[in-house]
Amino acid sequence: MNPYITNTPPEVEQMLKSIGVNTIDALFADIKPEHRPKSFDLPSGLSEYEVVRRVTALSLKNNVHVTPFIGGGYYDHYIPTAVSSLTSRGEFYTAYTPYQPECAQGTLQALFEYQSSMCALTGMEVSNASLYDGGTALYEAMMMAIRITGRNKVIMDGGVSPIYRKILKTYTHHLSYQFEETPVVHGQSSREEICRLLDKDTAVVILQNPNFFGAIDDFTDIIQKAHSAGALVIVSVYPISLGLLKTPAEMGADIVTGEGQSLGLPLNFGGPYLGFICARKKYIRKMPGRIVGETVDSKGQRCFVNTLQAREQHIRREKATSNICTNVSLCALQAAIFMAVIGKNGLKEMAQLNLDKAEYAKQVLAKIKGVEVKRSAPTFNEFTVHLPKDASQVVAVMMKKGFAAGFALGRYYPGMERYLLVAVTEKRTKEEIDRYAKALQEVLE
Repeated sequence: MNPYITNTPPEVEQMLKSIGVNTIDALFADIKPEHRPKSFDLPSGLSEYEVVRRVTALSLKNNVHVTPFIGGGYYDHYIPTAVSSLTSRGEFYTAYTPYQPECAQGTLQALFEYQSSMCALTGMEVSNASLYDGGTALYEAMMMAIRITGRNKVIMDGGVSPIYRKILKTYTHHLSYQFEETPVVHGQSSREEICRLLDKDTAVVILQNPNFFGAIDDFTDIIQKAHSAGALVIVSVYPISLGLLKTPAEMGADIVTGEGQSLGLPLNFGGPYLGFICARKKYIRKMPGRIVGETVDSKGQRCFVNTLQAREQHIRREKATSNICTNVSLCALQAAIFMAVIGKNGLKEMAQLNLDKAEYAKQVLAKIKGVEVKRSAPTFNEFTVHLPKDASQVVAVMMKKGFAAGFALGRYYPGMERYLLVAVTEKRTKEEIDRYAKALQEVLE
């Protein structure tokens, strides 16, 4: 007897015969027995109302009421309702790559506005129309710097996200590039070590602000030293922080990258997200991905086109700057709408709320016996605390109390098993922060 269907209908037998298979079992021959479906003897269908009621009842069994204090590059920010309402329109979510500008002026203009907004945010002169995520954007920027300088040495600060650093090393595993990582000293970049490593072979210095430990810095001095050695500098940034902090352009950075998830994209269990890359105009021909430009048509009317197309499907492969053949344009559109809805003053207010609430959380957590808030460097909305217990164990217990307590740094930094990275956004209320502190105190006691 077939384990999946107790009585094989004649039409199923005919189908099996047509495709040259004797039994339904044979269709699952490549799947291990323990992974195969137990049965296809399914219950009778339900009406729409009955299905919704059944699924809703099942969902209520999930523990979904978790208050997040976890960051590490991805954050729980407020998203105005207008953002999802506009991006849900059919004109936007059906578009792929706008190869024919005469048919895709709306999409092209939206991406042009996105590029303009990213330049205004970072202070840089040019932007492309997005990449996959913050990590791959940083990799593309690194390769861009190597192409510009013709050198092969990369100096990477230890405060750069360990996730990003792993991406860079994975992508270049079989390439002949020299990586040098510098330590973080009291939460900030080691000027002395970076200067020691700078030489005529250095293509680029990679920095992050705020860094992975939440510390903010002014890299102007490092950038000047790098430029004097003929090297470029990439700064990976947290876009919301730019509502308050000095822009990378003001520091003298050559290329700016980052994760755009905080610009109106929900956490979504890990994606899709948005990588951005901005640069000085003189480097635009070395920039990967799609770039949308503004021009006029034969009638002198304003219009938009894909320009400087340097992907391998457009030019000779060895001349291409990237093998990216498409991107998540809908995410770029969503970020553009978010920035337009929030506006310049709204972004400043949002950034200030992040800073103020994180400072309040520092004060509350510092009162807990055994908890040390690291204050060697200023921070934005994320900071590091030292616990009297293993941070991973504390995180596991805190989850049962309804809190995603933070990012246990021991996962990527050996010797930091008792360090916890805590993030506080504008969505966290005073009551939530107080309850978080109370729960943490109970766990530690």
